[in-house]
Amino acid sequence: MTINIVHLIGRVGGDPDMKYFDSGKTKCRLTLAVNRRTRNSDEPDWFELELWGKTAEVAGNYVRKGKQIAVKGSLKFDSWNDRQTGVSRSKPVIVVDQLDLLGSKNEGDNSMNDMSPDNF
Repeated sequence: MTINIVHLIGRVGGDPDMKYFDSGKTKCRLTLAVNRRTRNSDEPDWFELELWGKTAEVAGNYVRKGKQIAVKGSLKFDSWNDRQTGVSRSKPVIVVDQLDLLGSKNEGDNSMNDMSPDNF
């Protein structure tokens, strides 16, 4: 048995990057800054998030830079060849299945928690 589940809580690094495809699908990319429990440094770890469908639409409507969110998803690696050098490259991406908006109402939270596509 194999398991690929990632849970993260952090703050969004920039406004959502939305893409709308002719097929009707919606994709959203976000960056997420997450502090480690055991590290004493002020530097967070950064993760790239990829959201699809209704979860992407919710992120596009309600998530902004600095907003605290929780995500659940799986880890994948995007791979490509560098155009200039031809070297094979890859980067980790979290494919988000569930998005939870966190924070207080004072932060502009619309109290819309558990934004997984199953809840629509």
